[in-house]
Amino acid sequence: MSTAGPDFDVVVLGGGPGGYASALYAASAGLSVALVEQEKVGGTCLHRGCIPAKALLHAAEVFRTVGHAAEHGVRMPAGFVPEPDWPAANARRAGIVNQLFRGLSGLLKRRTVTVVAGHGRLTADGAVAVDGQVLRGRGVIVCAGSVPRAIPGMDVDGERVLTSDHATNSAAQRLPQRVAVIGGGVIGAEFASVYTDLGVQTTLLEALEHPVLPIGPDRDCADVLARSLKKRGTTIHAQARVGTLEHTGGGVLVPFETPRGAEKIEVDQVLVSIGRRPATEDIGAAEAGVRIDERGFVEVDTDTMQTSRPGIYAVGDCVATPGLAHVAYAEAVIAVERILGEDPPPVDYTAVPWVVYTHPEVAWAGLTEAQARAAGHDVQVHKHSMAGNGRAMILGDTDGLVKVVAAKGGPILGMHLVGPWASELLHEGYLAVNWQALPDEVGRLIHAHPSLSEAIGETMITFSGRSLHG
Repeated sequence: MSTAGPDFDVVVLGGGPGGYASALYAASAGLSVALVEQEKVGGTCLHRGCIPAKALLHAAEVFRTVGHAAEHGVRMPAGFVPEPDWPAANARRAGIVNQLFRGLSGLLKRRTVTVVAGHGRLTADGAVAVDGQVLRGRGVIVCAGSVPRAIPGMDVDGERVLTSDHATNSAAQRLPQRVAVIGGGVIGAEFASVYTDLGVQTTLLEALEHPVLPIGPDRDCADVLARSLKKRGTTIHAQARVGTLEHTGGGVLVPFETPRGAEKIEVDQVLVSIGRRPATEDIGAAEAGVRIDERGFVEVDTDTMQTSRPGIYAVGDCVATPGLAHVAYAEAVIAVERILGEDPPPVDYTAVPWVVYTHPEVAWAGLTEAQARAAGHDVQVHKHSMAGNGRAMILGDTDGLVKVVAAKGGPILGMHLVGPWASELLHEGYLAVNWQALPDEVGRLIHAHPSLSEAIGETMITFSGRSLHG
């Protein structure tokens, strides 16, 4: 027999980025909030995704930099060869995650958010049931998150056949000598970059025509990353159809077919990175009258983030919008403001910032050249290589370019970056795209010298038909 729990202004189902952002923002607006989470607050992003993966990427960057120390005038002892200390890298990764988890838990407590541990489900009357307790709110925000996708013939065991959830946790304690990464999207590309830079014999298998970041960024930028991975030792196969994995005494046999024919490779570990799916099977959607589409996503009006049932909203990976933590943050703000009776502007999903934290980094906001042309724009495009950028040369990291897509005589439609610190450079482009700035306006702004951002300024200037160094 369930018992009615306390009433709240907002009940949040799920404690990942969308969930804790909803709770914190609602609490900052003076609302009483209950947050239901069956594991740890922070969700996949903090514990198994964004944060731990980027910590490992940084460890690989440091290892790569040390290997090139002599080029920067740092003398090493004779015969010195750096070796990756994978357990130490993972201990540091775990320490960062734990510190952020403690900080987030403390912030929720200071904002007086009531955190309820357990598996929550929507009820027929629009509340949330958790282990016999029923939490009722003026508004409910569903933040069910996502889990790695699986494919037949690739039974994940967490030891030899992994998903990214395993690769950033216990299974990561053993650095393989040979690895096959199945899927060249964001997750696959990032892990291929980590493994390659740490000296692991890495094979990347992608089913689509373009093997690295086949969907998302402008092809010019994705191709720079593909060339860099190959140059550093990654073996890459496009249009690769992977068959049933076979366990051997020493590892895993991976059969695959490409237009060149059938092949098999033996590796120590396989990372299955074919994307993620919404975790909505057991949230009580049917009982509550909340529609789920055929792919498992909660259906929402993206202007308001409201589901098919009034008063229940959904944000983050469980809805069919870009699966990015910062997009979940923005959607959380909209849902809370709607509960408050406000009328916030919707997210423009065509212009959100995207970052892939590979080496080199890839980042973009707005339309690719192909998307802009398909939309009917009379397009102007200019590019500027990082090869001649003074700061990039100082860093010893000149693989990269800036590409700007603009309407002829009109605003900037998209900015695309590949190269050092593209993740940080992107936000100038993000602002330019979202403020519909003209290339000439950005080109007249002063960019510090020497800086990586000069490449953005140089690219903008070329739209005038003139240039400085380009």
